[in-house]
Amino acid sequence: MGLLRTPDLAALAAAAPTYPEVGGTRAVHLPAGYAHLLRSVVVGTGRPAFERACAALFDWQAQRGAGLAVRATGPASEPGTVVVLTAGHPRLGYDIPCRVVWADTEGNERGFGYGTLPGHPESGEESFVVRLTAGGEVVFTTRAFSRLAGPLARLAPPLSRWAQRAAVELYGISIRRAVAGSA
Repeated sequence: MGLLRTPDLAALAAAAPTYPEVGGTRAVHLPAGYAHLLRSVVVGTGRPAFERACAALFDWQAQRGAGLAVRATGPASEPGTVVVLTAGHPRLGYDIPCRVVWADTEGNERGFGYGTLPGHPESGEESFVVRLTAGGEVVFTTRAFSRLAGPLARLAPPLSRWAQRAAVELYGISIRRAVAGSA
């Protein structure tokens, strides 16, 4: 976790998720026993805006736009991709390891979900979906279920939950900017 060491992406590829409900963000109802988060925002209109939003989403732009450094073994569109997001300075910041557990790359609803790996401050899963509605709106939705897991997160639960909500707001802003061409 930061502090002058960098997590080994190859070692994380073999690590087990830190929660049993892998793929749970695809279900209609999120798993019980976790805090739930749901946020949807219209980020544009029309097929070209939808395609730009999807390209940005699968290129980690939501996370980068939220101020996170991204190191990944591949794109977000490939299940099995390991990503370490770092909040703060790359060598001194807080590392947030995840693995892409599902991805939908075709149709009018595209997105992916990633789950927590050892060293993540939480235990659970977060999904990011871009949908083109019948009326032409492009809607970006983030869904998550999580429990506080890391020592720093458990030290200040309200701050940890606030940070997660703030990141989700920034994800939406980042995708909206990418659609507008100002990312």
